Amino acid sequence: MATNSRFTLAKHSKSSCLIAYLWRSSESMHKSTITIDVEMGDDRVPETIRWNASDTTAEKAQKAKAMMLAFWDGSEKTAMRIDLWTKTMMFDEMADFFYQTIMTMADTYGRATRNNELVDDMKRFAKEFYDKFKTQQLIETRK
Repeated sequence: MATNSRFTLAKHSKSSCLIAYLWRSSESMHKSTITIDVEMGDDRVPETIRWNASDTTAEKAQKAKAMMLAFWDGSEKTAMRIDLWTKTMMFDEMADFFYQTIMTMADTYGRATRNNELVDDMKRFAKEFYDKFKTQQLIETRK
């Protein structure tokens, strides 16, 4: 029997949100809610992941095979994470997911810090990671 876990995230801010972009209003704060539903199998491994955001044009929840969610606790100086992937997530999809995530993290870091040298380093690492994965896949398929 599958169990259901539900994460509801709210962002009260005048900046960008994890998934849904929050527009700026000079008169009042805008609230956006992101809901993530995870259906787990008996082995506690996610079978389905669906998400929806109050600021999206999508009419129904979107499916995902994997997710990474991180929060920064400024007082504790620690990152808190939720990393989930479904049973149907393939190795090549996971490599694509990590490559794209690292690339977008580099972009985000660049917008926040304007440190182009470190952004370039992160992107170079992401490309090397993905190239190494592809090389390993070629070797494995030849066996």
